[in-house]
Amino acid sequence: MTTSPVPLETITAALLDAARKAGADTADTVVLRGSSISIEVRGQALEMAERSDSTDLGLRVFVGQRQAVVSASGEGATAPDRVAQLAESAVAMARAAPEDKYAGIADPAQLSDIRDGKGLDLDDGGDMPAPDDLRDAAFAAEAAAMAVPGVTQSDSAHAGAGRYEMALAATNGFSGTFQRTSHSLYCTAIAGTGTGMERDGDGDARAHRGDLRGPADIGRIAGERAVALQGARRPKTGTYPVLFDERISSSLIGHLLSAANGAAVARGASWLKNNLGEQVLPAHLSVIEDPHRARIGGSRPFDSEGLPTARRAIVEDGVLTGWTLDLASARKLGMQSTGNAARAISGTPGPTNWNIALTQGDQSRADLIAQMGTGLLVTSMIGSTINPNTGDYSRGASGFWVENGEIVYPVNECTLAGNLREMLMRIVPANDARTYLSNVVPSLLIDGMTIAGQ
Repeated sequence: MTTSPVPLETITAALLDAARKAGADTADTVVLRGSSISIEVRGQALEMAERSDSTDLGLRVFVGQRQAVVSASGEGATAPDRVAQLAESAVAMARAAPEDKYAGIADPAQLSDIRDGKGLDLDDGGDMPAPDDLRDAAFAAEAAAMAVPGVTQSDSAHAGAGRYEMALAATNGFSGTFQRTSHSLYCTAIAGTGTGMERDGDGDARAHRGDLRGPADIGRIAGERAVALQGARRPKTGTYPVLFDERISSSLIGHLLSAANGAAVARGASWLKNNLGEQVLPAHLSVIEDPHRARIGGSRPFDSEGLPTARRAIVEDGVLTGWTLDLASARKLGMQSTGNAARAISGTPGPTNWNIALTQGDQSRADLIAQMGTGLLVTSMIGSTINPNTGDYSRGASGFWVENGEIVYPVNECTLAGNLREMLMRIVPANDARTYLSNVVPSLLIDGMTIAGQ
């Protein structure tokens, strides 16, 4: 007979009770229970099939201003004797830890009134797909890629699905939980042979299975992208316009967000640390964070410290309006948390961003290519050298060379260099961002970047 799983709220309550009994002054805990299936195929043969069912828990305790975190997972992790042992270990570790005057759980007045994710539609409510269905979707994506003329082999196709439930509770009275589902399908194709082989891919990931793009579309695009890269060569060295394709343009805004992260600012390791309230993007552009978008992976009703999440402008009309803060970084900077704490099971909270969107432009990617004259369209990037204090930027890139406003040949083995502060002030956005992504950023044109090629 199948028994119902123990409610996560029961587990969190037991952990907090054990922490108090062990001598903790305050404590918080996060418990994650999930099931996932992952299928990978290659050459129309099954390469890998995995299923995972797990319950993972993390307990953070405070003894005065000293804190420690313990975690456990697997069968038996939630047994009463194991919970008591974890709490005792955590308290012993906290007593031996150095004091941190900025550490501590939230004041009850700061806590979110929303304690579930019902309004966010993060769980599609359906049954987990059968492994055979995932395998067939991966096979179909791979077959569509192989049907593209010029594709010589499949690198792999992968399909996955999962359902997860998270609960957070603390001795300040907070107790909340929400569920989410995830579905994904990816395909990577190879064109050419020998040293002339090129690979590229396509994929999709959604909260609702019904929103996932079809395997025929994903496989076809993967194949076409791989074929388009054949005959790649190094571009000319010089200073040219660079268009960051929508596939990778969010990395540029990601560097801006990293510099606006409160933990980096508090350490003094941010090239934006002295620019709060100043212009960091062109005046008509804003970066909006919205953790309440329905069906989007980055959405959540409360953060990992029980504080409410909220829509906010990180950059408004080009001006940097605030840092991304959890409780500790906010205390260090003499500010209030923005409700952006994220936490791994085995770690302390840290500030992170949820869903973000950059203002889109009124021109298509093709329009921006036509305006470039001679330059580089970047579709893939590797490696990264970013100086956090100065914003100096250097990354390997590949994509397509543009002459007279038209794509003429694929390129690889080149390096882009510039300074993020200057680069971001010159961005020109297209209108091609995919609005169903967590990071909604269109293709971005930057004039006058250094390209090191041949």
